[in-house]
Amino acid sequence: MSPNGSDRSPRRPMRRKLLQALTAGLVLATATGCTYEDFPRLGMPTPTTEEAPIVLSLWQGSWAAALAVGVLVWGLILWSAFFHRRSRTKVEVPPQTRYNVPIEALYTVVPIIIVSVLFYFTARDESKLLDMDKKPDVTVNVVGFQWSWCFNYIENVEGSTGDAKTAKELDAVPQRYKKDFPANAGGVYTCGTPGERNPQTGNPGPTLWLPEGKTVRFVLTSRDVIHSFWVVPFLMKQDVIPGHPNAFQVTPNKQGTFLGKCAELCGVDHSRMLFNVKVVSPERYEQHLKDLAKKGQTGYVPAGIEQTQHAKDREANVL
Repeated sequence: MSPNGSDRSPRRPMRRKLLQALTAGLVLATATGCTYEDFPRLGMPTPTTEEAPIVLSLWQGSWAAALAVGVLVWGLILWSAFFHRRSRTKVEVPPQTRYNVPIEALYTVVPIIIVSVLFYFTARDESKLLDMDKKPDVTVNVVGFQWSWCFNYIENVEGSTGDAKTAKELDAVPQRYKKDFPANAGGVYTCGTPGERNPQTGNPGPTLWLPEGKTVRFVLTSRDVIHSFWVVPFLMKQDVIPGHPNAFQVTPNKQGTFLGKCAELCGVDHSRMLFNVKVVSPERYEQHLKDLAKKGQTGYVPAGIEQTQHAKDREANVL
């Protein structure tokens, strides 16, 4: 009983204020219309492609959802600790509750809703990132092997003769990708070793050149084991699987030299499978291809293990 004879507990207004504050915090954390640029990157590198903000936005949204859930859980823990602590004057055992159907339904339904929402946004963004309906401006066959990388530039380069669509070295590349190859693409290539270094930055590994503002399709093949092609500031990586070629495409929108690495434990020298990506103007890119042709690096290096029958069957179903 309160001093004025009322049964109203002085704790109730405090509880109400605490719940109101928690509700306001959740609304502020989840209902704002901010873009990815309005939040910190939370450990992610600065995006350097047109597609990378999709990944960054999903990353930030996941952190915002986790923070909102954390604030709610921490708030409930503190609320229980402060307002349901044992009284200093009463020593009797409090009322015992075996179960509470509404609360049990709540902590069953809410996690399902959270996972469903995260699944929806992940599936939506994954669909965008793997979409290859647009015909690429540039195609690069990335060949992973123990312990470095080769890059086949599928281009019609002056001084290089041949046709990428019929080249035996590219038998591992599926027809669904070859149909977008340019006609009479003799091509050029570059292969690296773990000890090679970029002359400008000194970073280890071979250097892949790309043109700024052009849609680039990477066709990933392997000669031996599973690798993973990861250009760090592209915020995108994909496995390089022998007998099961993968592909994705991006549009670089910032010039510079960026780090790349293998993101799949592929053996004893996995840590040495580094490379560089140099994004330049389209004019410098074309000149670089001509320079490779002048060095005699024309044609293509073997792309790797040919498609398994399972992969061919899958491709037939897709086509």
